[in-house]
Amino acid sequence: FRTAGLGAGVGGLVQVLLLSRWLCKVIKKRREIKQKEQYFKTQWGLLLQKHLSSSPEGNVAKSKIFRFKDLEKATDRFHEDRIIGRGGQGVVYKGMLTDGKIVAVKKSKLLDMEKVEEFINEVIILSQIDHRNVVKLMGCCLEIDIPLLVYEFIPNGTLYQYLHDPNEDLLASWDTRLRIATEIAGALFYLHSAASVPIYHRDIKSTNILLDEKHCAKVADFGISKSVSLDDTHVTTLVRGTFGYLDPEYFRTGHFTDKSDVYSFGVVLAELLTGQMPICRLREEEERSLAAYFVVSIEQNSLFNIADARVVEEGKKEEIAVVANLARRCLSSIGRNRPTMREVAMQLEGIRKLQSSSSFQRNQEKIEAAESRDSRFTSGKSFVDTSVTTFSDVQPLAHWESW
Repeated sequence: FRTAGLGAGVGGLVQVLLLSRWLCKVIKKRREIKQKEQYFKTQWGLLLQKHLSSSPEGNVAKSKIFRFKDLEKATDRFHEDRIIGRGGQGVVYKGMLTDGKIVAVKKSKLLDMEKVEEFINEVIILSQIDHRNVVKLMGCCLEIDIPLLVYEFIPNGTLYQYLHDPNEDLLASWDTRLRIATEIAGALFYLHSAASVPIYHRDIKSTNILLDEKHCAKVADFGISKSVSLDDTHVTTLVRGTFGYLDPEYFRTGHFTDKSDVYSFGVVLAELLTGQMPICRLREEEERSLAAYFVVSIEQNSLFNIADARVVEEGKKEEIAVVANLARRCLSSIGRNRPTMREVAMQLEGIRKLQSSSSFQRNQEKIEAAESRDSRFTSGKSFVDTSVTTFSDVQPLAHWESW
């Protein structure tokens, strides 16, 4: 009995020690979380509240500070079925607010200083931006240690998915590609020149271009973007970005300029023209990047050998060649030889206006031809009773092409 009692006592003591150890860990963990929450609120919360509650330019919609329980409810407690995207910065969930509005909620993976700074940076950058082709920040949550950002919901995924994982019934037409390119260029021109302060995006790529229900482009992901003063020509930083889109001059010098965004846009434009991925390991090593492969192909007059079949089929050769040459200029290895985003946006907009003008002219010619046929049919001494409704009154004219 003594042995049994001793054993039971030792066993009970071990259980008490294990329970105590577990409780200590739980208490320590909770204390750490509380400290992180408090730190986040005191260090960043006041700054964010100040930015989100004010609109210095008077034209930027105020963003909201959300309660965690509301976002938890909106995303069904951040259920896996609500995940619509994953990236280097975190996971994106689809949610529905109490007013029925659909939103996208981005939750950071880890709370380290780098992620917190990116979170703060994105909030501050997006609070300065009001452009139809830049994703709208609706607000954020400051109640927990994991940063949460709330955006407008963009339903049709990314440009990368649209180009490289196409549904057979939803292949990107040439007109759509050109419009998307023009919209991205317009957004970047706005960021570089027309925003309250110049902003360098620093991570332009097809996965950071979202497409709405009409497949209009929305530039997203401003975590590593930089605001610069009007007098600054560049920012010096550790090299950040995505291989395949990275400006080689920035990679060499560590100096990021507006022309670095231009280079990245040039890669996206090459993607739109060719339908090819930014990196392809099936090509020779020196041509694995689309940028290098595209430039070499242009120099060898092989543009139409690498252009996407639908682009060649639907676009005018002269039009495609002009856009391709613009992409080549954007991809110059020397920054000063690249155009500005203003020049790029204006040239693409000009091409689209010519498209519309040509379409209008073709429609006018069709109408005139139809009217000519009708007048020949009803004129002269014929058996047709002109008092009766004519062919042109009951037969619709040739259908107008979309502008």
